[in-house]
Amino acid sequence: MTTRPGKLPGRYLQFQKTHPEVFTAYEQLGKAAAESGPLNKREIVLVKLAIAAGARMEGAVHSHCRRALEAGVTPAEIRHLILMTVTTLGFPSMMALHSWIDDLLTEESGLSRFASE
Repeated sequence: MTTRPGKLPGRYLQFQKTHPEVFTAYEQLGKAAAESGPLNKREIVLVKLAIAAGARMEGAVHSHCRRALEAGVTPAEIRHLILMTVTTLGFPSMMALHSWIDDLLTEESGLSRFASE
């Protein structure tokens, strides 16, 4: 994992510094899981974003949204993924998820929060 100054939570960076062996093992587990099947990088980042969204983990949604953008997923595709959560998670949860990704997509692109792509 590459560290992006100003993007990673301080608690995460502190854990990495305080427990380097555990952090390294955790990263290796994630890498092994990702490499153990046929999904490509783009598919993996979308699945991870969907899992974070389904678990309603705001920090993970932000993290996996960034990773999706880095993997070439468009903001419109990310918004569509979140829209598809409506039938499983419900309208209020989907709206909360949209607010979380809009925070990040607006910051990353400089576009209006409700810009359509």
